[in-house]
Amino acid sequence: MAPGQEPSKTQPAGLQAGGEIYASMIARARALLPRLRERAARTEELRHLPAETEKDLHEAGLFRMLQPARIGGAELDYVALVDCAELLGQADASVAWNLANLASHHWMLGMFERRAQDLVWGRNPDTLIASSFIFPAGRATRVKGGYQLHGSWPFSSGVASCEWNMLASVVYSDDDADGIEYRIFMLPSGDYKVLDTWNVAGLRGTGSCDVEVRDAFVADHMTVAVGNLSGGPTPGSAVNPNPLYTLPVFSLFPYVLSGVALGNAQACLDDYTEVARHRISTYNRAKLSDFQSTQIKIAEASAKIDAARLIMRSVCLDAMEAARRGHIPDMATKTRYRRDGSFSVNLCTDAVSMLFAASGARGLFTSGVLQRQFRDAHAINSHLAFNFDAAGTNYGRVALGLPSENLTL
Repeated sequence: MAPGQEPSKTQPAGLQAGGEIYASMIARARALLPRLRERAARTEELRHLPAETEKDLHEAGLFRMLQPARIGGAELDYVALVDCAELLGQADASVAWNLANLASHHWMLGMFERRAQDLVWGRNPDTLIASSFIFPAGRATRVKGGYQLHGSWPFSSGVASCEWNMLASVVYSDDDADGIEYRIFMLPSGDYKVLDTWNVAGLRGTGSCDVEVRDAFVADHMTVAVGNLSGGPTPGSAVNPNPLYTLPVFSLFPYVLSGVALGNAQACLDDYTEVARHRISTYNRAKLSDFQSTQIKIAEASAKIDAARLIMRSVCLDAMEAARRGHIPDMATKTRYRRDGSFSVNLCTDAVSMLFAASGARGLFTSGVLQRQFRDAHAINSHLAFNFDAAGTNYGRVALGLPSENLTL
């Protein structure tokens, strides 16, 4: 595809939300829920996904939901990330978190040059790719044929299972006039060291350890500039013409993971409602279902969760439709995407917190799932993408005519 050429505006109906291929993927995800629930406690103990869970996700094709069809991937619409993560999040937020993270990296690799795609997928199209998109954690300098990369990155989810890693870094130049550049680097596992640092309160099963790189050489074609991922044709568009691979990556970044919060909150609501149907008050033997406060809590929590779902899916569907038209969103739209991503997850966190408080001492027992749902909800909300102060401030700046402070947009 020549620079500036519009992507293909057609896509088989089966790949879109509601199509047959999409429906099949959702059905396969739903079928995994009982066994994922059974393994949830062990997943937390291991601090990473059990081997049998990874095998289940591979066999269901879920890791490859956004991978280009030319490689054998499903090449589904972007909203599939939210929908599949919501489903798996109803069983175990850690599983949903890793699934969504690792699946999104196949989507992003589809935007790299073909040489990078062929090198990674040519060896194994099922290969898993980790990431850490904390740009200041790395320092890269331009050298002949590529870059020299050095740094230490936190929060590389699922890294122990991955053969590759996408690491974000600032590229520095000796010439101050050149300024700095944000770029993403694809490294094989032999070029970085995994540090076992993941001892946390929430999302315990994600294995989101630190990774360290000591002066690794990364060839030009194994990198991509963030400026090439801001919407419109990418280096990978020549071989992957689907509008999916022209979406603005970091504008839509919250929706890679927002479905996890949604599924976790929905499970919490479902569990609370089921218990309230049958539970008798310890103090006066009254049925909890007869309490007006219980009824109001269910109504408020469900309204927040339903609103969050509507926001998340609407943004993803609107972004795909705009991409099919060849439209690149302006900065106001991009900051709105980020605002809505953080706001919708905050709604889910509020719903879980409210239900946890309403459950009283019952929620404290480690034998139950409520305490895990509470911990996971707040762990999800701690991600920078869901910090409403940051997203809201930047949205407000742009709305007031000031420049965006988010350099990745």
